[in-house]
This record gives sequence, structure tokens and C-alpha cells, in this order.
Amino acid sequence: MPLRFRQLQAFHAIIETGTVTGAAEYLGISQPAVSNLLAQLERHTRFRLFERSRGRLIATPEAGVLFAEVDTVVRGLDHVNQAVVDLQNKQAGQLQVASQHSTSFGFMPRLIAEFARTRPDMSISFQSQYSSKIQEWVMAGLFEIGLCELPILHDGFDARIVHVETLLALPADSPLARHEVLTPQLLEGVPFLVMGPDHMTHRRTREAFHNAGIAWRTRVHSHLFKNLLSFVKEGMGVAILDPFVLEHDHDGGFVTRRFAPRIMMDMAIITSTARPLSALGREFLTLLNAALAPYEAAPGDS
Repeated sequence: MPLRFRQLQAFHAIIETGTVTGAAEYLGISQPAVSNLLAQLERHTRFRLFERSRGRLIATPEAGVLFAEVDTVVRGLDHVNQAVVDLQNKQAGQLQVASQHSTSFGFMPRLIAEFARTRPDMSISFQSQYSSKIQEWVMAGLFEIGLCELPILHDGFDARIVHVETLLALPADSPLARHEVLTPQLLEGVPFLVMGPDHMTHRRTREAFHNAGIAWRTRVHSHLFKNLLSFVKEGMGVAILDPFVLEHDHDGGFVTRRFAPRIMMDMAIITSTARPLSALGREFLTLLNAALAPYEAAPGDS
């Protein structure tokens, strides 16, 4: 008859608690059941594991050797059982999220912190990067969830597209702030701080000025919305920025106004079709979708 784990568990509990009564309470079974498991183990090993002295159980030298081996096994299974419970309660596991830069400075850390508040044992892997790299990471399985800008460059994603209206950031003392909505006509000759020419906000702003027959003056080119906002605060011009970087900058020095025609940011929440999301990932995805909903622009041009 092979060794049974329950026999080893009973033996381990007796050593740990010092009594059959304590072992029974720890394992949630009756004292006779513990005694029976111990007797089975002794029959299997063919040596005594305990001697009785003045009503107490004293482990034999053979029991000491066996306990050293059993301890690792029993504690290991206890850890596995706890891990299963934690995963069932969404308390453990790893959250793997990658985000484009503008949402990584305030929006995403705040959302992850909210999610982690009731999950103290959850580990978090979070990176901000350019959208093309985020797509590579999710495709390779390095991250479960990505928030990136369009276009989608690879097949194999489940993607939820989110269209977000940008705002125009102006220095706090700009006389243009008296307008609720700014247009190419009102901004003729005003220096713009812009993303690179391949970025959608650059292309769409250029098109808006072209369609209005107004010359568009660009002064500073950069690769991050946060950098452009810093230049706005220095009074170097105005910038079309997404609401995430604006909303989570609390240092002041700028104001925002709507721009017409609207300049949209096209974003996507992506997951891989090649691998299922973890339970933790599914829960965070639900939270992320809900958090992005207020930013989604309604159809129309005004």
C-alpha cells in the first residue's frame, strides 16, 4: 500500500502541534481519524514514530528524519492551496499592462492603484512605450493588455477602438483664452507645438488649417504630449493634446479650450487572440473599458 499524503499530513500536524488533539483541530478531523492515519503510517514504515511519556507524545529519531523530508512537501502543498484560494478571490497573480505614454503618467497608474487596493498580493508589470512596441509586446505574450494608438499593425488582436477628442492647450495668460472654441482663423500666425509629422494629431491639424485656407505655423516638434505641454507652460505656443496628459497635470501654467474642427485621437485596447486572458486580466479589462468610456467622443464635428 503506497504512502498517502493524508497520512503524512497527520504526522506533520502531530509534530507541529505536539498532540493528537491539536492535530485533529488543525486538520479539521476527529482524534480517532488522526490516530488511525498515524497507525497506517507506522505500519507502512515498519517503525514507531512516537513514544508516550507521561501522557505526552515524544517523536522517535526516525520521526525526526521523516519530518525533515515531509515538512517541505506539506508546507509546499499548503502554499499551493493558498495560491488557488488567492487566485479564486483575485487576490494574487500578475497584472500585465502596457500603455502609450500620455495615459501612463496619471490615468493608468491611478487605475491600476484602484484595482490593486483590494488585491494586496497581486504583482504588477506595467510599462509605457510607443504604440508600435506595445503591439509587439502583446503579440509576443509579454503583456496581456495594451492601450495604444492606431493604426493596428499586426493581425491577431482583439481590439476595442476608442475615439477621444483632443483639446488645445494655451499658456495661462494667453489672450486667446477668452474664446470658448478656437478655430484656424483665430489661430492664424500663432506658433504650434506639435508631434512628429507622422502622428495623427499633426496630420489632422495640418489638414484643418489647409481646409480653412490658413497658414499653419509650427515652432516645436517633439515625440511626447507631456513634452509639448511643458513648452506650452513656458509660453512658447499652443498644442493639440489628448485629455489624459492634461487632466493629470496639476502644476498649472496652462488652460485648455476646444478646437474646431475636432481633432480626434484614435486609440485601441488590445489583447491577443492567441491566448486567453487570465481572470485578473479580464477583471482589469472591464475596469479599463469603464474608465475610458467618459473620454469617448460622440459622433459629429462640433
